Amino acid sequence: MIFEKQTINCRGRLLDLSSPIVMGILNLTPDSFFDGGRYTTESAMLHQVEKMLDEGAAIIDIGGMSSRPGAVMISESEELRRVLPAVEAILLRFPESVISVDTFRSEVAAQSVDAGASVINDIYAGRFDEKMFETVATLGTPYIMMHMQGDPSNMQKAPNYDDVVKEILQFFIEKIGRLRSLGVKDIVLDPGFGFGKTIEQNYQLLKNLHIFRMTELPILAGISRKSMICRVLDVPPAQALNGTSALHMVALQQGARLLRAHDVKEAMEVVQLWKQLEMVR
Repeated sequence: MIFEKQTINCRGRLLDLSSPIVMGILNLTPDSFFDGGRYTTESAMLHQVEKMLDEGAAIIDIGGMSSRPGAVMISESEELRRVLPAVEAILLRFPESVISVDTFRSEVAAQSVDAGASVINDIYAGRFDEKMFETVATLGTPYIMMHMQGDPSNMQKAPNYDDVVKEILQFFIEKIGRLRSLGVKDIVLDPGFGFGKTIEQNYQLLKNLHIFRMTELPILAGISRKSMICRVLDVPPAQALNGTSALHMVALQQGARLLRAHDVKEAMEVVQLWKQLEMVR
């Protein structure tokens, strides 16, 4: 039997992962693949945060820069300009909320935590900024690290693996060792669906997600409205909610403990149904 870490310490607040939780996505970008431009004003942003919290989101994940395929990288100053006021405004209105900041820059991570964020979510797993691991260790926050082959500008041009599951597991094991040596206690693994993977590789990962449980760390599934759904069903992201819910159930059955989702209510319903299924022996 595998015993995964059951809690993460978010600046003194323990989040219980013995039952799956939902991380609500808040993109503060004009160019994200699904909801770009929707939450660029404070009123729209706070309304969406309130909605997600009311629907059961345990974490609000703020992104200041799009990571869709082909996305243009913005400056650090522009990322800070988008993220910091949002963190402060959310905590002023919802002081009990747990905020994650989706960034691969150590300075953005440090300033975001200083502003009140309590989780760092890094799509590069420290590959972009060599100071990120040491910064996260100093900050003492949970660290979500994602696997990505290449970077957003080229990741979908020709993804190539001999064994996608084995190679990503090896990638995580090496990174976990480095983080542990620095004293990072709370680590969450995100295999990076859609980030440098073909459709087939994404489904191989999903079908074998349970293998990552051998690390004894929580697994995050970021599947919401992605091309692995849209291309199979031949629908745009706006029509991919049903497919998202279907794959969320598969992810939970494969051991995921966090669902990163645009649609919190529907993701919470999937969790509720999964819990009911788990009660039946």
